Amino acid sequence: MKKLLLIGIIFLLSSLTAKAQFEQNKWLLTPSITGIGMSYSGQDKFSFGFEAEGGVFLMDNFAVLLNAGSDYKGEGDKRTSLGSGVRYYFEQTGIYIGSKFKYDKYDFRDTGNKNDVTLGAEIGYAFFINRTVTIEPAIYYNQSLTDQDYSKVGVKIGFGFYF
Repeated sequence: MKKLLLIGIIFLLSSLTAKAQFEQNKWLLTPSITGIGMSYSGQDKFSFGFEAEGGVFLMDNFAVLLNAGSDYKGEGDKRTSLGSGVRYYFEQTGIYIGSKFKYDKYDFRDTGNKNDVTLGAEIGYAFFINRTVTIEPAIYYNQSLTDQDYSKVGVKIGFGFYF
């Protein structure tokens, strides 16, 4: 019971310090590992990838982001993406929701290239390790606007750096 109470107090204190990092004109950078063996799409089943986002808070709790990423499959196929998005952080909790618009380029070893446009959504939590660094687990869904088989749902974990 004492451990549970201590964990609750630590969670409460870390979420109270989060507010200062989500203020207007603060910058953030969030590199992450996507998929983690737990993403799925009709096209490639399971994959592993990397993603980086960076942006600025235009107003308290609301950030505009640019992102780039890449996914890899065991057969030599890969996807690279560029896009932009937004995040809204719920005040003093670290929970956020986000939306992305991305251009994806697929390079298939056997069949050549394919281009795609996706609209994504995610929900995650920014758990503060200290005043400027977070661990950010999230669940995401990317809806392909050209081919349903390229839509993807997955889990990612990353680090956030708030300046």
